[in-house]
Amino acid sequence: MILEMKVPSPGESITEVEIAEWLVEDGDYVEKDQAIAEVDSDKATLELPAEASGTITLKAEVGDAVEVGAIVCLIDTSAAKPEGSSSKSAEPKVAPAEKATPKVESKEEQTYATGSASPAAKKILAEKNMDTTTIKGTGRDGRITKEDAVKAVPSMGTMPPGGKRGETRSKLSMLRRKVAERLVAAKNETAMLTTFNEVDMSPIFELRTKYKEDFKEKHGVSLGFMSFFTKAVVRALDMFPSVNSMIDGKEMISYDFADISIAVSGPKGLMVPVIRNAEKLTFKGVEAEVKRLAIRAREGEITIDEMTGGTFTITNGGVFGSMLSTPIINPPQSAILGMHNIVERPIVRNGEIVIAPIMYVALSYDHRIIDGKESVGFLVAVKEALESPEELLMDNDVKKALEM
Repeated sequence: MILEMKVPSPGESITEVEIAEWLVEDGDYVEKDQAIAEVDSDKATLELPAEASGTITLKAEVGDAVEVGAIVCLIDTSAAKPEGSSSKSAEPKVAPAEKATPKVESKEEQTYATGSASPAAKKILAEKNMDTTTIKGTGRDGRITKEDAVKAVPSMGTMPPGGKRGETRSKLSMLRRKVAERLVAAKNETAMLTTFNEVDMSPIFELRTKYKEDFKEKHGVSLGFMSFFTKAVVRALDMFPSVNSMIDGKEMISYDFADISIAVSGPKGLMVPVIRNAEKLTFKGVEAEVKRLAIRAREGEITIDEMTGGTFTITNGGVFGSMLSTPIINPPQSAILGMHNIVERPIVRNGEIVIAPIMYVALSYDHRIIDGKESVGFLVAVKEALESPEELLMDNDVKKALEM
């Protein structure tokens, strides 16, 4: 019996996928549930398992875009499983090397017309600031034609000995193409502005230094910066509901929960898994969820459900050394918070200049529904919470907040 394997639907809005890699070869015997291919959708990379055991016949090539429901391979379920290792194929015969016959190079005849340019070619070369001596003419008697001038590329300078000037082309994955489309759409379809502030991270440094070892020993996860930022964002979203809203046509949808998207760099590109109901999570809960989602994203095991939704995004360019940036909104959300690297800088504290670990933070927001007052107020609220975490995030009871 021949079983037709069709592309299953990875999600509601996905209509086609791209064959990223075949994990088996045409004619191989496959077992049921064995991963036979990796397919890229515009949201994630998924594995395609065999629906039955048998001999496989591939019906699509790597790089092909196939619609959901289309046939990608056939499995002959009546084929018997081969016993032992397959017989070695005969080694290809090496053809005897042909005797090299010396080639007689014909000497090109030079005439008065060689290297001379037509009037149209001269004009084009003058615009490119190029000399006729650098171009080989293809016209009669070596004349430089208009086509030669159009195709001519100005010199990029003298290449040093041993230098390379090669280039490679590679096809963008569906995920990368979709990310590109969404980023351009966010820039073109929203009234995006960015406001900045700075945060003195000294209080968080002190708390982490004091409790991180005990926290990790008890909970099995590190006490990182993400839990402090997530808790600070949840508090600020409660104070400024318009930042936790979205535009839907002529209506604004506001949410009474905080699903926080966290930007993670994965093997296939940027992924944004979601921490559901972050307002209900403790410091331990946030850190455990961040760790779980980050591992799944980097190992390519993240599901579409885990990346769908989200009411607000936090992105951390600081892990790559970014000092300051203007993050792009993750549509249909209306705002995104950018974290950056922490650098010791001179600041004024109580009338004195002191050195403190400072992080610049950026809030990009959709000005169509978030006014300057709300955006600045939101970022100030985040700053205040991060600079007074014991009071504003832990209710003056650190051990209870950290579940120690």
